Amino acid sequence: PELSLRLEGGPGTAAPSPRAQHSDLLRVLLHGCHTELCMSSLTSLGPFLEDEIIPEVIPMEIEVVDAKITLKDDSPRVYPTSPGPLPISLAVDHIIVRRRDDGVFYLTEEKPVSVPEEQKAPAESGLAAPAAGARGLQLKQVPELQRELQTMKLALAEANMDKARLLQEIRKYNPLFQL
Repeated sequence: PELSLRLEGGPGTAAPSPRAQHSDLLRVLLHGCHTELCMSSLTSLGPFLEDEIIPEVIPMEIEVVDAKITLKDDSPRVYPTSPGPLPISLAVDHIIVRRRDDGVFYLTEEKPVSVPEEQKAPAESGLAAPAAGARGLQLKQVPELQRELQTMKLALAEANMDKARLLQEIRKYNPLFQL
């Protein structure tokens, strides 16, 4: 499943939160989720989150793995000729959000687990081992760096398109405008 919820209680939950052993601990796992959300649906959640009574803090742990969320602005346009804002994409490899007993949310980025040195194949010489390890690490990083480069190229192209659209919009009202 893409979404897993688990509500735990009792003495076993004291490790992440001492209060959880008396109340509860909510664990959420979101894995491999690719979805689109409208901004109006997010902004309409505000009234549901407001209350006159201060609720008891429930410790929670939200883990997001390999998720992509696209936010689309569906609000009415200010200018009818404007193409509107571009969707915002949020890609998450592995992140954990923890809410502790103090009610504060802590954001932790998890890195992939590497293979310990003892489990790697032994090298022929002591000097060759660090070079081979660094080379293997670099080879593992190549696809990640290529993805990051592609993401940056797309972001740059979007920024240039936004700039051109804004200049066109400004020149409608002031044809002599120069940047």
